[in-house]
Amino acid sequence: MKTRIAELRKARHLSQDQLANHVGVTRQTITSLEVGKYTASLMLAYKIAKFFGLTIEEVFLFEEEEEK
Repeated sequence: MKTRIAELRKARHLSQDQLANHVGVTRQTITSLEVGKYTASLMLAYKIAKFFGLTIEEVFLFEEEEEK
């Protein structure tokens, strides 16, 4: 899943560690979210979106997979 976390975080001049501390996760979790290796739980997605003052849909980009 693609996210705008890195873009939003950098616009606020926050490190991954600072964002992680604000939402209660590790820096590694933020890194994994930013590169698409981890999908956030609904609660974590809500915390991140709320931190940025956005909706979940504005932070996490849901793209339906094409059927093969």
